[in-house]
Amino acid sequence: MEGARENAPESGHPAPGTEEPAGSSRGPEGSPPEGSESCSRPQVTAPKKLCGYLSKFGGKGPIRGWKSRWFFYDERKCHLYYSRTAQDANPLDSIDISSAVFDCKADAEEGTFEIKTPSRVITLKAATKQVMLYWLQQLQMKRWEFHNSPPAPPAAPDAALPGNGPALHLELGQEEAELEEFLCPVKTPPGLVGVAAALQPVPAMPLALQNISLKHLGTEIQNTVHNMRGNKQAQGTSHGPPGEDGPQSRELQREEQPLAPDPSASGREPADSPKPAPRSSLTVNLIQKAKRQNNTFPLFSEGLTWNRTAQEKVVALEQQVLMLTRELQSQKELVKILHKALEAAQQEKRASSAYLAAAEDKDRLELVRHKVRQIAELGRQVEALQQERESLVHTASLLEQQVQELQLHVQLLMDKNEAKQQVICKLSEKVTLDFTCPSDQPPGAPDCANRDFLSQQEKMEHLKDDMEAYRTQNRFLNSEIHQVTKIWRKVAEKEKALLMKCAYLQARSCQVESKYLAGLRRLQEAMGDEASECSELLRQLIQEALQWEASEASANDVELSPISEHDEYGFLTVPDYEVEDMKLLAKIQALEVRSHHLLALEAVERPLRERWATLGELVASAELKQLLRAGVPREHRPRVWRWLVHLRVQHLYTPSSYRELLSRGQACKQPAARQIELDLNRTFPNNKHFTCPSSSYPDKLRRVLLAFSWQNPTIGYCQGLNRLAAIALLVLDEEESAFWCLVAIVETIMPADYYTKTLTASQVDQRVLQDLLSEKLPRLMAHLVQHHVDLSLITFNWFLVVFADSLISDILLRVWDAFLYEGTKVVFRYALAIFKYNEEEILRLQDGLEIYQYLRFFTKTICNSR
Repeated sequence: MEGARENAPESGHPAPGTEEPAGSSRGPEGSPPEGSESCSRPQVTAPKKLCGYLSKFGGKGPIRGWKSRWFFYDERKCHLYYSRTAQDANPLDSIDISSAVFDCKADAEEGTFEIKTPSRVITLKAATKQVMLYWLQQLQMKRWEFHNSPPAPPAAPDAALPGNGPALHLELGQEEAELEEFLCPVKTPPGLVGVAAALQPVPAMPLALQNISLKHLGTEIQNTVHNMRGNKQAQGTSHGPPGEDGPQSRELQREEQPLAPDPSASGREPADSPKPAPRSSLTVNLIQKAKRQNNTFPLFSEGLTWNRTAQEKVVALEQQVLMLTRELQSQKELVKILHKALEAAQQEKRASSAYLAAAEDKDRLELVRHKVRQIAELGRQVEALQQERESLVHTASLLEQQVQELQLHVQLLMDKNEAKQQVICKLSEKVTLDFTCPSDQPPGAPDCANRDFLSQQEKMEHLKDDMEAYRTQNRFLNSEIHQVTKIWRKVAEKEKALLMKCAYLQARSCQVESKYLAGLRRLQEAMGDEASECSELLRQLIQEALQWEASEASANDVELSPISEHDEYGFLTVPDYEVEDMKLLAKIQALEVRSHHLLALEAVERPLRERWATLGELVASAELKQLLRAGVPREHRPRVWRWLVHLRVQHLYTPSSYRELLSRGQACKQPAARQIELDLNRTFPNNKHFTCPSSSYPDKLRRVLLAFSWQNPTIGYCQGLNRLAAIALLVLDEEESAFWCLVAIVETIMPADYYTKTLTASQVDQRVLQDLLSEKLPRLMAHLVQHHVDLSLITFNWFLVVFADSLISDILLRVWDAFLYEGTKVVFRYALAIFKYNEEEILRLQDGLEIYQYLRFFTKTICNSR
């Protein structure tokens, strides 16, 4: 036993198969020293703390500028806290990293980067470019880890089980591999980042007051008082003997050592270790400073603010665990030796038993001969192995000779190459001297060309530095875009999960409501007519529940998603107005349109769709007129509009006329082509089909308008025809059908001279509308006349483009459904209805300018198409 224990390894590293004791030869950061990077990574490592000094740009007035701040990251909240020094107990403020993006500019000062949050932009500066890239990479990884980690369960003993650990480490490893494609991982800057940076002195500022935060003056005072108390306590405890240092100083000393300790020295027992040499006064001061910093280091989840007694207990327990681990290792070695000896004894016992069990001398002799043959065979194998070893040794010696010869040859080539390099350098210097110093000028004289050459070289060096900086910035921004995109996808998945959860909760709510109604009915049946007041109350509750259920029955088919940005025809659901009040009005309007549509879904829309579905061939009738006035469902509208257009232009229609008009336009240029091109970009700026660069609708609209200009050369092109043709394209989605729809409106539905240069018929319609308003709405017309309001400035465009720019798409297309069948009387009726709908609001306005402003947009506020 003693001998086996002496043969046990004395190194501090555990043997394979044994777990490494917690806290053995590990610094506060939970990572091995810098010198041991080649060693294998342990199975479980504590995460490195992200902290260090950075300069933050801020302040106001004369103290505005760079301020030195101690930054440290909080894993639980994904916040980056900062204080004036590492010894401050309370942080000045924090930065939310979970919703932040990072940026670094190549043309900015070295080490400068930005953290952009939804509320502010924080400008920071690191000591070097390497420190800046390290901070940016670590913050990116922390942000991704926060977004990718599952929601933290309530604190429990099983909260840190290794079940979720491998998956998270795997995802983080994949993230590191993906980031490595954009920007190579930056090594940890020694002494500038991490807990070791707290031992460094605070970066000095030009002015003492420049580093003080007046914005957080109360926190500064609290931290100053706390540091004064900590200094007094440190001075009180520093009078003890120098040999009695706490575990914190020992850990800091271990952390300050740049290289790994000697394995032979680290494996000795604490009792056998030599006593430390007397420390110098500088070492004692550093240890006392480390004590003060560890006692006041803020906001670390591992709890660096433990008292001294607790740390001494922890160190004692760690030493005890280390001793037990070494003893266990020696016991294992002893067990292995005994196991081998036992196997050899068992083999000898089996051979002896077989020899003694033999009945005759002949059998025993045969056993002896068998053993002799085995020994001879083993001897031959040993000889063969020795010969093979000799041949390998000879081959190795030959290879060594060849390697030496090759090394000599390489050395000769290197010497030759060096000589050539010297010759090339001399020739280059001579050529440069010949270029910079002409033959008629002495070489030593100052020359402008020489200075220009040097300046060009300096510019080239600066450009190379700029190229490298831009390359680094590009790689980092690519990684930032990649990470933000992944986070956005993660948030979208979470939103989808929340929508599914909302649907489940809605189903549960319906179940609870049904149970509530059933309970009310049973209670009413049980009570009967015993108490009139209670029965009346129950009857009222049941009636309210039934009415509410009926009004919300249409919401069962509602998709749990926000209002889409565009409607089914490509128009913006919420128009983008410049005025803030108009934006709010547009949002309210979109919500009201959605509400009206949902409320009318069960009562009006579904019966109307059923009637259109059962309607066979279209024939002019009173029933068709009623259905058209009620509105055509979207799935039936293209078919109905084609039939209405064909009904209007059947005397003009020929199958090949549209293609002939297009070919005529290609042969010679149309005079109206320039005005058509100008109006293409003005057509429905709130519709995605006419604003998207890759859309085919603008080209279709151009061909339709050019064909119509050849079809009707008297009109050619009039402003407003582009919107009429665009509405037809959005519904019919075919150029030829849209062309014939435009022909039907201009040449058959509208009066003659409506779109000519004089616009005679259009002006007549405005006078007719004013007469109708005087007859139907006399109060409103008198009010407009009193304030000198000319309605034709507003209503002229209504009639010219059939409300294309005035009404929302849901109501506009219903107007067109009736307009294509009944003609211009529909336009007058809808104009009167619009004024009647908003008559009271207009009468309340007592200023002509306000009335004009209201009439400009009030048609967009009509949401109920009924």
